[in-house]
Amino acid sequence: MSKLPAMLSLAQQLDRGHNYTEQIKGIKELLSDPQGVWYRFTKNLLEEVNPRCLRSIVECLLFNATLDGSATRKEVEEKYNCNVPWAILMDPTSACNLNCTGCWAAQYGQKNSLSFDTLDSIIRQGKELGIHFYLYSGGEPLVRKDDLIRLAEKHDDCYFLAFTNGTLVDDKFCEDLARVGNVTLAFSIEGNEEATDMRRGKGTYRRVVEAMERMRAHNLFFGYSTCYHRYNTESVGSDEFVDDMIARGCRFAWNFTYIPVGKDAALDLIATPEQRAWMYHRIREIRRTKPILALDFWNDGEYTSGCIAGGRCYLHINAAGDVEPCAFIHYSNVNIHDVTLLEALQAPLFMQYRKRQPFNQNHLRPCPLLDNPDELVAMVRESGARSTEMMAPEDVEVLCSKTRPAAEKWAVKADELWAKAKAASARGLREESAAAIAGER
Repeated sequence: MSKLPAMLSLAQQLDRGHNYTEQIKGIKELLSDPQGVWYRFTKNLLEEVNPRCLRSIVECLLFNATLDGSATRKEVEEKYNCNVPWAILMDPTSACNLNCTGCWAAQYGQKNSLSFDTLDSIIRQGKELGIHFYLYSGGEPLVRKDDLIRLAEKHDDCYFLAFTNGTLVDDKFCEDLARVGNVTLAFSIEGNEEATDMRRGKGTYRRVVEAMERMRAHNLFFGYSTCYHRYNTESVGSDEFVDDMIARGCRFAWNFTYIPVGKDAALDLIATPEQRAWMYHRIREIRRTKPILALDFWNDGEYTSGCIAGGRCYLHINAAGDVEPCAFIHYSNVNIHDVTLLEALQAPLFMQYRKRQPFNQNHLRPCPLLDNPDELVAMVRESGARSTEMMAPEDVEVLCSKTRPAAEKWAVKADELWAKAKAASARGLREESAAAIAGER
């Protein structure tokens, strides 16, 4: 811990684009208190995680993907007038060994996959654009775990994260992860045993926590991913659940709200406005009080200035090669087998995203599907994008008719939250300014 101040000062020097000045300053402040939760989080990380994994986090994720990569991406954006993302999410395969309720991937079957050479090509092209962070979803990406390790070995200047159901994690794979160091896992879990087995099948919860125990025994860096919906929001946000995940070795938590994508999507799973608002407050409380990095893909829109898709911060390439703006937006103009990555970023649908983001001045209503469905309809129509649904192509108006009622209800609650957040921010700035003036006197 004694070396952290020097490391953060070095980070400031390495931020050649000066894009993270305020963030580095904020981290310094958080780590200055030995009694603080973030000091404890960092101390635990340094003492308990494999040194090779720690080195990859610093070199590949923080430096290559973030500090240094941001300057390269900005140069490319300015040259070609298109978005260049921080991260790329890819589906190595549509195959999965589970059949989860409400999951669009469960409809896709075993028929599609991206070859090793295609995955390798995407990463090579991405690095030329300044992209050094790659995520895997599916399907179940660990169906291809040998290829994922080969890619990590070949691209040891990149960082990789796989969203996984955890059922294919064995000791051999843990040994491989410890050896390469630049791959982490996010275990998909729905809350307690009853909630997880309800969506994922009997016995799945036990297999997931056993995989976590293996990862922890190998001193690996990992976290969990959860989809909060009408029937589990209070469970996955509870102290009992979060504390249990921390005790099992999780260092980060991805929280996604349920999106009704796919022809058989269960509309009753959509979280209520009250549940989304509760999770908004709950995630912030967890970050203040617990040693885990908790993220909310929707409710953290106030920190990302709205939607991050469309190549603004990330994009998605499905197992058939369709380049989509987001894992939840199954529309595209181009396929990675036919175009370069840079050409895909200049495709009409991606340019619509660039033109229209943010989709709402209230950044707690960031999504063009869940929160602003008319925006998605307009973008798909104007770009001429086609549906990439593999089993049953879906007209964008039909899709958005599923989310429009929820969007209208959430707008009322979200506007209340946004007004309070803006007022609190203004109050904080006034207090900070007053303190600075008093200090000068």
